Amino acid sequence: MSDSDSIREKLDGLPPSSKFIYKTLERNGRMTQKALIEETMLSARTTRYGIKQLDDAGLLESSPALRDARQTCYGLALDGPDQRGYAKDVLVEAEWLAERLDEVRSDDPSLRLIEADTGDAYEDGHIPGAIKFGWLTHLTAENGRGVPEKGTFEESLGRHGITDESTVVLYGGESNWFAAYAYWLFKYFGHDDLYLLDGGRDYWVEAGYPTTTEIPSVTEREYDASGPFDHLRATRNDVERALAGDVTLLDVRSSEEFVGDVRAPPDGEGMPATMVGGHIPDSVHVPWSNIFDDDGWFKRRDELRDIYEAEGVAADDDVIVYCHVGERSALTWFVLSELLGYETVRNYDGSWSEWGNLVDAPIETE
Repeated sequence: MSDSDSIREKLDGLPPSSKFIYKTLERNGRMTQKALIEETMLSARTTRYGIKQLDDAGLLESSPALRDARQTCYGLALDGPDQRGYAKDVLVEAEWLAERLDEVRSDDPSLRLIEADTGDAYEDGHIPGAIKFGWLTHLTAENGRGVPEKGTFEESLGRHGITDESTVVLYGGESNWFAAYAYWLFKYFGHDDLYLLDGGRDYWVEAGYPTTTEIPSVTEREYDASGPFDHLRATRNDVERALAGDVTLLDVRSSEEFVGDVRAPPDGEGMPATMVGGHIPDSVHVPWSNIFDDDGWFKRRDELRDIYEAEGVAADDDVIVYCHVGERSALTWFVLSELLGYETVRNYDGSWSEWGNLVDAPIETE
């Protein structure tokens, strides 16, 4: 059993608060109990209990705090490099969000929660205070393909009570497929105070956190986008140039899609099919599903780095990621750009639904 498997096995039987403390230490490094309480917003009693559970499981190391030996400093009992978390602070945990539901439900625009997805899952039950952003109604152009115009994006966010200074948390189903696309779109238009809910809707529901069918009412606001920033997006022309240049094309679809056995995602009901199957020549294949652990959380930074480096995708590469309509590739863009800190990553939002329908476009099926 690998070290990662052993750690996850120990975490499996622990309560959500203990897992939350573990992930906070994983992200921030060594912390005192006081700092953990301030960071996690847990009560002192819950924090002490969570620390004890982790300590009993052999997952914590303790030592005197560097500046005040009267305090105990806690850290993860791990060996090896890059165990302290991700390149950027862009994830929030369910416990953190649960502590702030009153703020989410208020009309104050400082914190907004968005469920971004397809279908009717939102109407069946969503996190209290969450606003719905639909794939076709809010996240694409009017014809359902490509990004919306800047003015349309600004109007949509303002109408939903969001300002350019709002802290925005995004989540959804299908391992945050469309939430990650929304995250990428928000970044494309220049919104910086932005987070993704680790585990998405699936973990929230499975962990027993509350849901509601109540639709929040918000006051319309003004939104002023600083973007778009085209260095985050790849077009068909960029991909064509990449075929003759030093660019890594990264296909994140399933193996069946990559070799051309299917022409649309096996679980992507309603997504457009293509004329042919296969992949763009010389593409590297790393399926999107490889990035998660058994809890549906993102794997640790060192694990994620190893996955891509094993396929020759390096931190200093110029990378273009694609899937079928750009949502799973946005999820991989998030991992490479935000969690691993790769500097040059572009999402090809046209993806296979565009490339697979082009006349005489080069295609491989092996």
